[in-house]
Amino acid sequence: MTLSFALERLATPTGRMLIVTDDSQRLRAVDWQDHEPRMMTLLRRHYGADVPRLVERAAPSAARRALEAYFAGDLAAIAGLPTATNGTPFQRAVWEALRRIPAGCTRSYAALAAEIGRATATRAVGLANGANPIAIVVPCHRVIGADGSLTGYGGGLDRKRWLLAHERVAVAANDARSRATA
Repeated sequence: MTLSFALERLATPTGRMLIVTDDSQRLRAVDWQDHEPRMMTLLRRHYGADVPRLVERAAPSAARRALEAYFAGDLAAIAGLPTATNGTPFQRAVWEALRRIPAGCTRSYAALAAEIGRATATRAVGLANGANPIAIVVPCHRVIGADGSLTGYGGGLDRKRWLLAHERVAVAANDARSRATA
């Protein structure tokens, strides 16, 4: 059986993104166009022999609209997006923990390992983080080194730096608006 997923392309300040959704509009993958081979490798790992066929989506999906809003400064727009992945139970636990990291905040790999109750699994958390097929929505860019340094990111460190700065600016602006109306 060959799966069929919809593919959309979205221009962003960090480059063109690829958005993959299924028939139920659950997000299956998000990556940058210049990393399309990486995305396809992750999809092959997740779906094995049933590698999905990607068909261009005609109408914008909810995921695309949410990502557009995110890049426009509405960081909460991506919070409720439904996702579906075929990762291992450990990977899915890491990805769920990633989604709980607030926008504008970061965690170390060790802190993330401790959060999921696997304090000695720092390296495995790093591998699960790297196998995340849904960039931004499952915010692997919010994970940093124990010393606070920016470490590897599938989209590249420049994008990671931009995403973290974007989130901090949007959070600060939202906080300022909240104080002004209080």
